[in-house]
Amino acid sequence: MCGAELTGLPEGVQRVARALQEMNHAHAPQMLDDAARTAQQAADALGIAVGQIAKSIIFRRKSDEAAVLVITSGDRRVDEKKVDALVGKTGRADADFVKAKTGFSIGGVSPLAHATPPVVLIDRELFRFGEIWAAAGHPHAVFKLRPQDLERLTGAPVADVVIV
Repeated sequence: MCGAELTGLPEGVQRVARALQEMNHAHAPQMLDDAARTAQQAADALGIAVGQIAKSIIFRRKSDEAAVLVITSGDRRVDEKKVDALVGKTGRADADFVKAKTGFSIGGVSPLAHATPPVVLIDRELFRFGEIWAAAGHPHAVFKLRPQDLERLTGAPVADVVIV
């Protein structure tokens, strides 16, 4: 995508597209016809397994009010105790906190291009797949990548953060 192609996209998608371009990522954001606010909706729209959706879960770290982003496989549930052991005690993040810290609305939180850089953890379960898809800054926007790309794009560690 060049700059002219970005102007018709929602602001959050433009930020993600620019970040992907700057990091030489091979795949630009795609707009879906229907909203993909949940991992299942995104998987259905893309015709892929729900586990291939890299869903972004935001927590609020209690010690400093930092956003903690856990990028997990769409078919897994985050174990908050495992997250707390890695980053400190966390709590739930409401929609206002998510929007203020990330610049994205719930359902469209991208793993990158946040308003304020979050603490990030990547769920190792994503590495079961050769190709995954993540939100691109809007509930209708996604982009394709590999789990290894997620590490490169975010600089985040891979961790065991889900309930087994």
